[in-house]
Amino acid sequence: MTLRGRVVSLGAAGDLADGVVSFDGPLLDYVGPAKEFIGEMPPPPREPVVILPGLIDVHCHGGGGFGFPETDLAGVDAAASFHRGRGTTTLVASLVSATEAELRERIDVLGPAIDSGLLAGIHLEGPFISEHRRGAHDPDRILPGDPAMLDRLLDYAGGRIVSVTVAPETANFDALADVLAAANVVLSLGHTVADYRRSVHAMRRGWRVSITHLFNAMPELAHRDANFLTAAMAAAGRGDVVAEVIADGVHLADGTVRMVFDTLGADNLALITDAMAAAGCPDGRYHLGSLDVVVTDGVSRLYQPDGAGSIAGGTASASDVLRRTVFDAGVDLAAAVTAATATPARLLGLADRIGALRPGMRADVLVTDHHLTPLTVYKDGIPWNS
Repeated sequence: MTLRGRVVSLGAAGDLADGVVSFDGPLLDYVGPAKEFIGEMPPPPREPVVILPGLIDVHCHGGGGFGFPETDLAGVDAAASFHRGRGTTTLVASLVSATEAELRERIDVLGPAIDSGLLAGIHLEGPFISEHRRGAHDPDRILPGDPAMLDRLLDYAGGRIVSVTVAPETANFDALADVLAAANVVLSLGHTVADYRRSVHAMRRGWRVSITHLFNAMPELAHRDANFLTAAMAAAGRGDVVAEVIADGVHLADGTVRMVFDTLGADNLALITDAMAAAGCPDGRYHLGSLDVVVTDGVSRLYQPDGAGSIAGGTASASDVLRRTVFDAGVDLAAAVTAATATPARLLGLADRIGALRPGMRADVLVTDHHLTPLTVYKDGIPWNS
């Protein structure tokens, strides 16, 4: 397959106004200027197209009408397929706080999709988080930090768990961090009211450390009271952690998204969706784990009779988030693509295989129109038609 158009490669070729991406199998064999390509050259596209690395979403609870925390095997396939068809070639399935037995059952359901390559792994968002910043987590399923339970879950999952969200103030935090580091699992910090000192300590404890959806489910920035967010912004600015950013216009204002790109840099940010079952679906009633959710005007909230429930995940795809980051927040395309591909690939320890367009990398490719609307998705060199 030979693709021609504007290429945002994030490799030595850089951003090419007229570039070619070529592959005949699961790996890329040429990425560079069209004028230097040796082979059968396709004509320039009649309408402008943009060729990007496949998008990587490390925090997603579902989509297409199905949620990873509550659906069956067919629903897992449908949710993952929904996101792949919209440009996400590497997707981590996020769960919510649950009992050990419930999490084991979820591991069993998600396992086949991970083993087949449809999913890249599991993210446990909880249950070792703060009840004071629980967001859309069932308070009855939030637990004090239990290193033995975490170790059992990691062992049961057999390497399929790739990240775990933990609040720095939970019981036995250091022991939890040690368990994750020993297993090469990302320690993601969030859903927290930790003070500054404890937060700084936590951000130095992991094998790799991320911040679960920056600004959300944590105290607001307070210039006379340094807190978790203060520590997270500083650590991301230094490159010590990767901060997740939900740039969907709901979780963060567009100006806030532009601010974090300008101050922290794309190499330290990972664009995520935090999508739940309603992504790509009409307004209505849904579930997120054990909780009821209502979606109104595309905004998902926990069901409350007065309509004032907490935001409960997102309804955007990764390509929606990328498009909004560029056209509404005004972030440079290369920077936005870095945060949507290269940075999350590095966070997962997969930067040598995915997250950029370079010869020898996986042929995970997204072709869009000039508005960044997906046209064609390739996974391991195979077009995705779902």
